[in-house]
Amino acid sequence: MILVLTLASALISLANTLYASYQVQRQQLIDATLESNHAYATKLAASTDDFFASAMQQLGYGAKVMAKDFSDRHFLNAEAERLLLQTDSFNSIVIIDGKGEVLSTSPQSLNLVGQVLETPGAMASITSRKPVISEPYISAVGNLIIFISHPVFDARGRYLGAISGSIYLKRKSILNRLLGSHYYEDGSYLYVVDQKRRLIYHPVVDRVGTTVAGNTVIDDVIAGIAGKKQVQNSMGTEMLAGYSIIPATGWGIVAQRPKSATLASLDTLTLGVLKNSLPVMAISLLIILWCARMISKPLKQLANGARTMDNPLTAQQIQGVKSWYFESAELKKAMLLGIGLLQKNIHKLRQDVQTDPLTGLGNRRTLEQCLQNWEQDETPFSVISVDVDFFKLINDSYGHDAGDLVLKKLAQHMRDCARADDVFCRVGGEEFLILLPKADQQEALQVAQRLRQQIEHADMSPVGRVTISLGIASWPASSHDVAQVLKQADQMLYLAKRNGRNRVEMG
Repeated sequence: MILVLTLASALISLANTLYASYQVQRQQLIDATLESNHAYATKLAASTDDFFASAMQQLGYGAKVMAKDFSDRHFLNAEAERLLLQTDSFNSIVIIDGKGEVLSTSPQSLNLVGQVLETPGAMASITSRKPVISEPYISAVGNLIIFISHPVFDARGRYLGAISGSIYLKRKSILNRLLGSHYYEDGSYLYVVDQKRRLIYHPVVDRVGTTVAGNTVIDDVIAGIAGKKQVQNSMGTEMLAGYSIIPATGWGIVAQRPKSATLASLDTLTLGVLKNSLPVMAISLLIILWCARMISKPLKQLANGARTMDNPLTAQQIQGVKSWYFESAELKKAMLLGIGLLQKNIHKLRQDVQTDPLTGLGNRRTLEQCLQNWEQDETPFSVISVDVDFFKLINDSYGHDAGDLVLKKLAQHMRDCARADDVFCRVGGEEFLILLPKADQQEALQVAQRLRQQIEHADMSPVGRVTISLGIASWPASSHDVAQVLKQADQMLYLAKRNGRNRVEMG
């Protein structure tokens, strides 16, 4: 048990240390990844917001230039071309008048000149007459776009129309390049979602424009909350997400990494630590095993002695145990003391088991043991059956305590009148047997008469004078059956009572 407990303690301690270390480092990795993704999403949201501000600034400058000669189509074409080629901010440039008619485009392959645009982006621009970044929608030529527009006013403040730059969400664009640099082979990726849960950007192009539901991160983004949390993506993968808001549009940028990828390095590190710890652990266990055996050896010897504490030789065996440390030495002393007390108690218990508690005489166990031994040894014996006359009247008149006192005094007189080897037994309430080994009926008669006379003249206060009746039988003279001898002694006792009591009858 000591060995098992020691080994279990060592293994549990080691396992607990490894587990606690693993859990602490695991949480640190998760927190660090969440914080890193949140920081990255925040930085990218700021960069995207700067891009929109820069794009709007370009369109604003172009609007001022075009306002000087908004009716010159050649001039508008040249300006639209300049804006498209000056930077790679837009996939296309569209110039519309106050009614939404397209005055110029770049590239001209859009074939929109002369058409009246009723798309959400164009209508928002005409209606608001302010700088607008539209929600994603399908353009007149079938592209999923966002529409960035700036109004054009003349020198007197009259609204002339708008100049707009389009960004194609499902094609190569500066927005794709800005956001797509976060994609990694370990499963990390970034996506952008608008206020209607539609994906503005996703590394899987086919998912752009689709709506995402049941995502707590997107719930936070719609509520305008930036932060970090663990979440399951649409594929059921545990992700560590950091997210932030683009102020110009209210879009949310979410940077996330698979939880398994984050913890993969920790699992590898933990396995390495475990492998490096195995030799030391094995040596430690061997030392523990040796120490445990040395500690448990005297305890095992003492335990073996404890199994046979009722054996008289056990004390000698325990005395020879080498208890080399304090605890086992104290245990050895306690066991030796306990064995001594046990042997004493066993002796007393044996006496109690064979003794009548009121009179101190033998009981039926004593009777049976003596008769069995004498019968086996073929030792002849006589039996005197003794009964107090009118004992019920004594109990009724003086009480049971007085009756018990009479029985005790009778028991003492029996001891006084009998021989040294005789055996006395109480076999009933006021019934006693005297067993006389190697005594014939005449010797038994002498003992019985002596006892009868002594009781007749004895003071049995508070009862006064009492008498007894006695019956005698012998083995094998009366019968070869021991049980029959006892029965015959009882019959002689009853005969004595019928013949007047206070007498001895012999059969």
